[in-house]
Amino acid sequence: MEDRTLAFWQAKAATLSIEGRAFIDGEYRESASGRTFECHSPIDGKLLAKVADSGAADVDAAVAAARRTFDSGVWSGLNPRRRKAVLLRWAASIREHLDELALLETLDAGKPIGDTTTVDVPGAAYCVEWFAEAIDKVGGEVAPADHHLVGFVTREPVGVVAAVVPWNFPILMASWKFGPALAAGNSVVLKPSEKSPLTAIRIAQLALDAGIPAGVFNVVPGAGEPGKLLALHQDVDCLAFTGSTNVGKLIMQYAGQSNLKRVWLELGGKSPNIIMPDCLDMDRAANAAAGAIFYNMGEMCTAGSRLLVHREIKDVFLDKLMNAARSYRPGNPLDPQTSMGAIVDKLQLERVLGYIDAGRAEAKLLLGGSRVNEESGGFYIEPTIFDIPPAGAKIAREEIFGPVLSVITFDTVDEAISIANESEYGLAAAVWTSNLTTAHEMSRRLRAGTVWVNCYDEGGDMNFPFGGYKQSGNGRDKSLHALEKYTELKSTLVRLR
Repeated sequence: MEDRTLAFWQAKAATLSIEGRAFIDGEYRESASGRTFECHSPIDGKLLAKVADSGAADVDAAVAAARRTFDSGVWSGLNPRRRKAVLLRWAASIREHLDELALLETLDAGKPIGDTTTVDVPGAAYCVEWFAEAIDKVGGEVAPADHHLVGFVTREPVGVVAAVVPWNFPILMASWKFGPALAAGNSVVLKPSEKSPLTAIRIAQLALDAGIPAGVFNVVPGAGEPGKLLALHQDVDCLAFTGSTNVGKLIMQYAGQSNLKRVWLELGGKSPNIIMPDCLDMDRAANAAAGAIFYNMGEMCTAGSRLLVHREIKDVFLDKLMNAARSYRPGNPLDPQTSMGAIVDKLQLERVLGYIDAGRAEAKLLLGGSRVNEESGGFYIEPTIFDIPPAGAKIAREEIFGPVLSVITFDTVDEAISIANESEYGLAAAVWTSNLTTAHEMSRRLRAGTVWVNCYDEGGDMNFPFGGYKQSGNGRDKSLHALEKYTELKSTLVRLR
């Protein structure tokens, strides 16, 4: 195999052909208005492509194609085994195009190539495979009924599913939506973020080539408007969204103003990572705490952005944490040795730097706090750690979506739980302790959809449902529970005499 160095990926990038058109009813199309928006790489600020800025006519065309194909049964009416075979071909094609898709993802979102080649693209293929393999094994029920009746409970695809997905894991989080939706027999309209639309546009052609009928899988890129149009559309039956809590609230309003479509939301997070004084391996905990906030440049809804450390071990733990944090050095994402890439765009860079400025005024800066590599033309921020006063601070309350960690001191279990749960969010949490009773009791009391014990962000297999409590959203991605979002339950009763 050719040595995959920085030069290797730069050479591939120089010859990469990038598609920027919408994909509607089995073909690439310019937007009906002719409008485009520019897609720049956060690596160096250079223009990657001009992308179709989809409007009402494009959304209507995509939804109409999805509705027609759904009603025709060309996909929804297939035996699950046949849908499975097509989806497995699509997943295999995603794997065959690994280099191309990983490169697109890195150029578009600033993610390290070492991550997109091992996590993002393989993870998307695996998600499609997982739901493909599951769908012909999910049955219904025979419900108890009077002796003269036979009662069946079955699941049917909900219809036209709109998926509006974020920019931080563009292909992976999209797959968490379209994987189960397509496996269940729905037709899909995918709206990728305007900050990172390129992999979604590319895999649409791979879907068609694998045998997914034209019109079943559509992609409408755009600078915000298509998401609102899909949420308001009278012919969309279901909308699955991952993004900010504020936008999620708007989407729920739009659904209520239109056809009361079901809305599934995976929203923000401000996840607490709690280090108890009896943590047995503080070196491992410190490395995990650094990874929890600095992996993917902190652009994760599950980022362990609040580190709660017991006063008894705080000084020792912080020394270990700082050493671990220094291993995350922002660099060229095309270099396989880079552990920390670029912030997705200038707007997000300025948002994160604004929070850092606020942090300087209300907390003690322990590490970092600056933009770096500015000469590259890209958007890079070094790992940043603040020590937060007990009363709390803005940077410890609000989701930053960047490599900024707030360290909070506590003295008792009850205090740690209170601090952890006082957030409006409830997506994830972690506890580090050697006491099994403490682990169980704290896990039960933490108001979060996922709780890790003596680890952080591990076990990300498709078998585990993912979603949040409170204003982190509703419904679950991944696992068989995800199929509940994209199916209708039907009761059928047959009179025997």
